[in-house]
Amino acid sequence: MTPTACPDPHDFAGNRRHAEHLRQESTDDVWRGADAALARVCLDARARLARSTQRLQARLQMHRQRSAHA
Repeated sequence: MTPTACPDPHDFAGNRRHAEHLRQESTDDVWRGADAALARVCLDARARLARSTQRLQARLQMHRQRSAHA
């Protein structure tokens, strides 16, 4: 169907194909959004883990320095 053509309300097969196409596009959009959200969550989790590791290493180093001076 061309963009300028009026859809024939009695063309049930064509309307069904068009509806299936729109449904597939919609489903693809949902999955693209879900994939993007998951990628953001994974990046955030990775960054939090890296910061946590750095803090833990700094605390461990401070503890070792205090133990060496005691």
